[in-house]
Amino acid sequence: MTASLKTISPIDGSVYVERPLATAAEIASALAAAMSAQKAWKQTRVAERAALLTKAVDAFVAKKDAIAEELTRQIGRPLGQSPGEVRGFEERARHMIAIAETSLADIAVEPKPGFTRFIRREPLGVVFVVAPWNYPYLTAVNAIIPALLAGNAVILKHSAQTPLCAERFAEAFRAAGLPKGVFQFLHLSHDDTTKLVGSEGIDFVAFTGSVDGGHAVMQGAAKRFIGLGLELGGCDPAYVRPDANLDHAVENLVDGAYFNSGQSCCGIQRLYVHGDVYDRFLDGFVELTKKYRLGNPLEADTNLGPVVRANAAKAIRDQIAAATRAGGKPLIDPKLFPADRDGTPYLAPQVFANVDQRNPIMREECFGPVAGIMKVSSDDEAIRLMNDNAFGLTAAVWTMDEKAALKIGDQVETGTWFMNRCDALDPALAWVGVKDSGRGCTLSRVGFEHLTRPKSFHLRTKL
Repeated sequence: MTASLKTISPIDGSVYVERPLATAAEIASALAAAMSAQKAWKQTRVAERAALLTKAVDAFVAKKDAIAEELTRQIGRPLGQSPGEVRGFEERARHMIAIAETSLADIAVEPKPGFTRFIRREPLGVVFVVAPWNYPYLTAVNAIIPALLAGNAVILKHSAQTPLCAERFAEAFRAAGLPKGVFQFLHLSHDDTTKLVGSEGIDFVAFTGSVDGGHAVMQGAAKRFIGLGLELGGCDPAYVRPDANLDHAVENLVDGAYFNSGQSCCGIQRLYVHGDVYDRFLDGFVELTKKYRLGNPLEADTNLGPVVRANAAKAIRDQIAAATRAGGKPLIDPKLFPADRDGTPYLAPQVFANVDQRNPIMREECFGPVAGIMKVSSDDEAIRLMNDNAFGLTAAVWTMDEKAALKIGDQVETGTWFMNRCDALDPALAWVGVKDSGRGCTLSRVGFEHLTRPKSFHLRTKL
């Protein structure tokens, strides 16, 4: 009997999707098809690739309502918020398409009499994209569209929680007329995913997921000299200076902590607030958190849905208990959220005061609607504490002083530094992590450099 995956909807525990896993023969066939198709795709002009991918984005966006509802049913995000992922997908895809020709153009060097010299950006070959469930389109599009624009073929393996997302990508590319074999998806087991990472014919792996998953990808590729893009975890900090606009800071940081039920690698988990404004900020944060409505994400008044699985909710509850044992003071009574139930994915948000840097909520990725708030006395203390963590994906400061924001940002170990915003991404900027948040880069002009290799042309034209 063929093995299968089952997607359990966190809304009600029902089986929402069931799909057979790819067999060994199907995996081998897909890889062979990708390798063959890439040779021809590489020879097409960038403008031609861009035109086809524009058609694909158009086809995808045309079905945005159905895609948004599917997304809610697969991961539990409130239906009022799921369309935002389709908009983000479109923004990122169209930006990368718009800059492709200039970003992938030959690099000229200084003239030299009797020679023609330049550097060409060569596609790598076959790119294997391993995408997660929490932002299934936004994370996948970061690699898929630039990889195809650069002349690579792509094989996508999506999370077992979001198999329909892989199928929606394929549907859009078929509608656009993308050549057969240039984009494919496979529903794979963990073991087969690791095997494919190490297979001859895979030239680059773009992985988004946990730190443990990143280590598994590195081990799978250890015997081969291929590139890896690893977007891993986060325990992202924010610092509120005494000159911050507190109303704006509270509103944005509560959203940054609890959007998507806190299931975001760049969500805010650690907050450092200057003592001059600490009490006012804490009161505002707690007051706004209490206004959230936890419930069925298909209902219009819900703005906090379930986390992805019941066992994920249990792990988050265990982290809340550990943070409390370590001296943290939980400020939200779960009874204010009647939908919160042990044994289910429905989990009330939580915010901790009375935490120090040793508290696990300030050190470990939680991946749930939980935040810790700590008082600090200076910029220097905030910088030291923000850096005192194994992760480094994003960090943010709330201040009205741009010079101070730049000075602080230069000292914080992070991939992206924000002022007066958080939990966001601009496709014109490089998306990158440091430390345990990973390595490599997606988006922006720089992102194309990781999906191509330089090839130098040194032509002597006069003898």
